[in-house]
Amino acid sequence: MRDRFSRRDAVATLGGLTVVWAIVGLLAPDSWPGVLLSIVASPSTHTATLRFAVPIALAAVGGIFAEKSGVINIGIEGLLIVSAFSSILAVHWLGNGGTTLGLSNRWWGLLAGVLVSVVFALLFAVVCIEFKADQIIAGLAVWLISLGLAPFVSQIVFGSPNIPKVDRFSTVTVPGLSEIPILGYLLFDTEPQVYVMLGGVFAGWYLLSRTAFGRWVVASGENPKALDTAGVDVRKIRYAAVVLSGVFAGLGGAGFALGTLGTFAGGGDTAINGRGFIAIATYLLANYHPVGALLGSFLFAGLNSIQNSLQLAGYEIPTELIRTIPHMTVIVVLVLVGRTRLPDAAGENYDSGED
Repeated sequence: MRDRFSRRDAVATLGGLTVVWAIVGLLAPDSWPGVLLSIVASPSTHTATLRFAVPIALAAVGGIFAEKSGVINIGIEGLLIVSAFSSILAVHWLGNGGTTLGLSNRWWGLLAGVLVSVVFALLFAVVCIEFKADQIIAGLAVWLISLGLAPFVSQIVFGSPNIPKVDRFSTVTVPGLSEIPILGYLLFDTEPQVYVMLGGVFAGWYLLSRTAFGRWVVASGENPKALDTAGVDVRKIRYAAVVLSGVFAGLGGAGFALGTLGTFAGGGDTAINGRGFIAIATYLLANYHPVGALLGSFLFAGLNSIQNSLQLAGYEIPTELIRTIPHMTVIVVLVLVGRTRLPDAAGENYDSGED
């Protein structure tokens, strides 16, 4: 009863504040609420939100598979870094703007980013599953290695931690459908990485909730002993789930680099800038549901888009402050709405045949 009231109160409070903000914004368009309302309603904010959501949503789906199987992969940030870096590097080596075997080098770059991400994910899986290393420490190691390795290789190859720009994916426009209000410019006049994100989220949802493999993944994280007793190899399922996390994170990192950035910046937190950790917060907020993670990524990406627009409008809001908003949002929502339930065997090693 208490939880139900808290949800009701949270929704009512949020709805009331939104209505007040919208009324003030409409009545006083030159006020701060008015400027913010115009930014939120702007098509440029919507399209930017879709692009910024790509690495968060896809990495979140990958994290869901790993954690649902019982392997906590907090190295998602590292997978985004190496995939973004590798994709841009591959395009440079193959030739910016060229084609190889009849296919644009940007798509080969995307494939390279996915493959490198899968290799790192597989190494993480071996360390955690075969050698039973602490999963949190191993995930941190993947992140820290990626954080240092990408700019180091860039420094060797280009003499700078930043890679020169390459051509980004071109916008795909569907004649006729692109003229539909709102949905037209969102879904039928956008870049390929957005389609990759939407298709990846649907594929992740279908695989997890509509296939035998998805049920095995869930069982591996909830009750690996029962899965083992049923004759399914828990180790193989966990390996497959972690590798899948590498595939999704690779698509997210490479898609973001080739579709939105067109380069890789190796300074500080790199061009990924903490989006892997936001992805973890996103799927925890969504309670491990891929579609919920997609919606959560829109929230966090939208905050990023709004922050950029506010600074262009003359409102100097520190980026460091804005970056705390997604994490604070997760804390507030989890406190008011409810807690995420971790899989019972998450983070625990398992040997076939053990008591």
